[in-house]
Amino acid sequence: MCTGTAAGTDYNADPYTGIKVRRSTKKYQEVRRSTRSTEVRGYASNHIIMTMGSDFQFENANEWFKNLDKIIRYVNEQQSNGSDVNVFYSTPSCYLYALNKAQLTWTSKTDDFFPIAFNPHAFWTGFFTSRPALKRFERYSNNVLQATRQLNAYGNVNDRPNLFVLSEALGVAQHHDAVSGTEKQHVADDYAMRLADGIDKSVYLNISECLPIENQEQFTLTLYNPTIHPVVHYARIPVTRDYTIRDPDGQIVMADFIPISKPTLNIPGRTSVAELQLVFRTILPALGFNTYYFEVKSTATKPSVKKVSQNEACRVRVDFDEEGNLNQITNLDKNITFPMKQGFFYYKGFPGNNSRSDFQASGAYMFRPNSSDTYPVSNTRTINCTKTDIVQTAQIIYNEWVSQEIRVYNDQLYVESEWTIGPISINDAIGKEIIVRYDTDIKSDQKYYTDANGREIIERMRDYRPGWNYTVNEAVSGNYYPVNSRIYIKEEGRQLTILTDRSEGGTSMQDGTVEIMIHRRLLYDDSQGVGEPLNETAYNTGLVVRGKHFILVDDPDSSALQHRPNSQELYMSPISTFSLIKSTYENYTKNYRQSWSAVNQTLPLNVHLLTFDLLEMIAENVGKYLIRLEHYFELYEDSVYSNPVTFDLQSLFLQGKIVDLVELTLGANLQLKDLNRLQWTTTNGESSSHKNYHSLKGTTAVLIPMEIKTFQASVQQLD
Repeated sequence: MCTGTAAGTDYNADPYTGIKVRRSTKKYQEVRRSTRSTEVRGYASNHIIMTMGSDFQFENANEWFKNLDKIIRYVNEQQSNGSDVNVFYSTPSCYLYALNKAQLTWTSKTDDFFPIAFNPHAFWTGFFTSRPALKRFERYSNNVLQATRQLNAYGNVNDRPNLFVLSEALGVAQHHDAVSGTEKQHVADDYAMRLADGIDKSVYLNISECLPIENQEQFTLTLYNPTIHPVVHYARIPVTRDYTIRDPDGQIVMADFIPISKPTLNIPGRTSVAELQLVFRTILPALGFNTYYFEVKSTATKPSVKKVSQNEACRVRVDFDEEGNLNQITNLDKNITFPMKQGFFYYKGFPGNNSRSDFQASGAYMFRPNSSDTYPVSNTRTINCTKTDIVQTAQIIYNEWVSQEIRVYNDQLYVESEWTIGPISINDAIGKEIIVRYDTDIKSDQKYYTDANGREIIERMRDYRPGWNYTVNEAVSGNYYPVNSRIYIKEEGRQLTILTDRSEGGTSMQDGTVEIMIHRRLLYDDSQGVGEPLNETAYNTGLVVRGKHFILVDDPDSSALQHRPNSQELYMSPISTFSLIKSTYENYTKNYRQSWSAVNQTLPLNVHLLTFDLLEMIAENVGKYLIRLEHYFELYEDSVYSNPVTFDLQSLFLQGKIVDLVELTLGANLQLKDLNRLQWTTTNGESSSHKNYHSLKGTTAVLIPMEIKTFQASVQQLD
């Protein structure tokens, strides 16, 4: 039995006499007796866990443990008076072991714990979206960390001290009151500062505006692809004049020279003077980079865009009406049409004082709208449709704080929506929860689907819980779920999938609709520990947030083949770095390599390289590497890629030979062959017995759908 916070304990008592503790222990025993019968009904055995502490409770460890020691001593002394309570320090592992040895049968739970509610009006579904800029920065920082680990490993640099700064900052940012957005503003600022410092220490900088490339005669752009598959990437470079761009083979790259949108130019705090951008298509090698050489053109060039009324036929077609309303999206490859409306709306945050459940306010943790009604951010909008050789764009401005660009690329099946929200207006003294909503005619039968941490898909059903009879008290927030990477609805023959670039909250409040919350600005605290409203500001105004959604329309049988790879590419997007140079292109090519890939063969599409890290150099030319491989398709979702796949780890080492290879547990702290799991039996007779699946044959492993395998490889570098 683990210790817990004792009701009525005098924590300022004399730490040596224990007199006050004796009195409080009597009170403690009374409280424990009054709750014991209730607790016992919630436990299957007589092992009761009492967790110690809570938020903000560990400032003085000496005081804590002295008082706990006394509580344990005096509670256990009551055994001489007939008490059957025995209290002692324990750990989660010891507690679990004791339950296992009780040889009981156990109920099993297969549905989700989300959404969590503390009372009928307090659903913890606001934090799915809270602080969206920090959520995006955390994801981007991981993107940088994985790329730098890979390059550190392939370069045999082993610069772990500098990598550790970013790794540690990301570890801290994973705290449940960090990336969740449920911290005070100055704490969120500190998390962001630590991430930025970690990126700087890792050398790979987000330098779209940091290096003075504006007005330079020459500069280079290097794009690194951290995935094990070649990717098509569309680069956007802010510039003040036009440039000739050369690819790694010296060929001139076709690029669009177009204006930067007015909403971008008007973002508060923007210091760049660039009002133009170069957009060009690249194909990046797997686990590799391409470097592009920019040289200013000798004659001035004017931006060139063609205004159009609708996008011309590509692989996907998007139709708008004259007022800027989206009408439909058509997958021309499959001839599948989706009548669709899309718009931005807001819920009014409930302005409560939290004195009782009826007065629960919407805040950093809680999402509680004032009603189920949504309000359009604007009743009018302006639309400007343009076409270039590379991209067709619809720029839609709703008001001074909401806009989006919808883009269609010639060779892509997704529609890209880049939205810009903020500063959210609070001139009316009303907190607002901003959503984007997609309305279709899909007969979704109350069902919608969200991912579980970017991996498995979970079916959701509106106003329903599979484990108990659900009573609707909060019609909207009770149906919100975390959307870490995707949400979709479907019917026979059609599926609408939305991919996100960060964690957001989402739902389907009516059949055929998908809504995603993308920004929040609230004026009341929800009394869950933050102690201040979620009212993010920057440059003396409300915070502006920008993000992307990929919209996919396809049939259900083919959708996974689109949303799985595209989601991976959105999650692990190419890293951009710039260099200022003074040499001509001819001299530059003589001194620098402009293209490189760590692999020379096509690797399985359904495998993702989750971790590639040089742990240490164990000899002059022998390195020890940590490798995690992930089969990121689910069973039965694709006829080809939902099958087991064979992967040769040697393919990751062109310049080295694997001389030793062992499979580890997921945490990489134990060889898989040494793993001994506790065995459990359910009430319906099922057993957790599982034979460790060793699939290694030489350097080749087999992965089944949704499986992650972890390896430690010793690699000898070749001359």
